[in-house]
Amino acid sequence: MKESVLDILIYLFENYMFDDGYEPDQETLVLELSQAGFDSGMIDQAFDWLENLAALCEEHPEDFTSTVGGSIRHYTPEEAEYLNTEARGLLLSLEQCGVLNPISREMVIDQLLALGVEPVEIDHIKWVILMVLSNYTGGEGMSELTESLVLDGLHACIH
Repeated sequence: MKESVLDILIYLFENYMFDDGYEPDQETLVLELSQAGFDSGMIDQAFDWLENLAALCEEHPEDFTSTVGGSIRHYTPEEAEYLNTEARGLLLSLEQCGVLNPISREMVIDQLLALGVEPVEIDHIKWVILMVLSNYTGGEGMSELTESLVLDGLHACIH
């Protein structure tokens, strides 16, 4: 089975993000992921990724709706190589329409780079955005965002 950390994260997101009553501990999740066929090394990397995301969210407890207008994000050569023009355009568009703010955008970029998946596909970015925002906002408003980003695409956000 060819899998990535992102596959594990998507599995966890789809199975546990919107399940209000059930919150298994990490040991139970590791067992379930192993039984689902995921490699133990990838499982450890996925939990490291989630811990890093939680730390980022704790470092930036600012109001999610706060924005800093008029700034332009310049990408480092490493980021520009990793995130192609389409990926950077998506992030810019989502920031311009208010889905991302500068803080959440930086979290998304950091978490995308931490995945180590090349090439970065637009679907990867959408999933990472959903995971970042669900952690950063505490899941508030995520059902509408999930539908607009994953099912309908960016056009739902713009229109």
